[in-house]
Formats: sequence, C-alpha cells, structure tokens
Amino acid sequence: MATVTFRDETATGKRIAEWEATGLPDRMTVRELIGLRVHEEVTRHNTRPGDHFNGLVRPEGAEQTPHGYHFPRPRLIDAARQTEAAEHAFATNGFFILSDDRQLEALDDPVDLTTTPVLIFIKLIALVGG
Repeated sequence: MATVTFRDETATGKRIAEWEATGLPDRMTVRELIGLRVHEEVTRHNTRPGDHFNGLVRPEGAEQTPHGYHFPRPRLIDAARQTEAAEHAFATNGFFILSDDRQLEALDDPVDLTTTPVLIFIKLIALVGG
C-alpha cells in the first residue's frame, strides 16, 4: 500500500496547501488520483458546508476569490460534477500535475505511487487584459 502527498503550488513553486492519503494501491491512473483528491475535498466541505470552498476547481455557482471559491450562501457540492470539472480542467490545461519533476499528460496514464510520494498540482490562472 502506498502513501501519497497531494501538494498545491503556485507556478513559481510556492506551497499553498498539502495533505496526505494513505493505504492507496501501488498504481493508479491520473484520472483516479484526480477523483480521489476531488472526492476528499468535497467530503471535507460537505461535512461542514459553508459559503467558502478551497479546492482544485471552481464549483458551479461559485465566485473565484484570492483564497478559494465563494458561494452566495452555504451549500453542498456534488462530487461527481466536481470530478468531471476537474478532469475537464486537466484535459484543457487548467492545471497540471508534476510527479518526480515530470508532467503527467493524460488522464489514463498510470502513476507508480511507490516511487511517487508527492504529486504537485499547479493551477494555471487565466490572465485578463488586452
């Protein structure tokens, strides 16, 4: 069984957040790892729903803020929809994942978790301007 650290960083390498998952199989696909991460985020939020969510992708109906996503009023988040949004964001370069300094490129690529103790998620922010 493997233990993996999920870490969020800025494009400049600044650590934003980090958490660990234990008891994982030795190999998982990128899709499964994204699903695991999103499910954990949604479970944490739905346990104590509030008007703020700090997760990988913006939930439907939320406004992006410098410290996560804000809802007009507290509500539960649908894990399946959030997972679909995260998979789409990954496929369209909304964020990328580094594993041992290598960028993971496809949702169905396998990841050997026995040699990859840290997965780094870097969100790409759309620039505004003309």
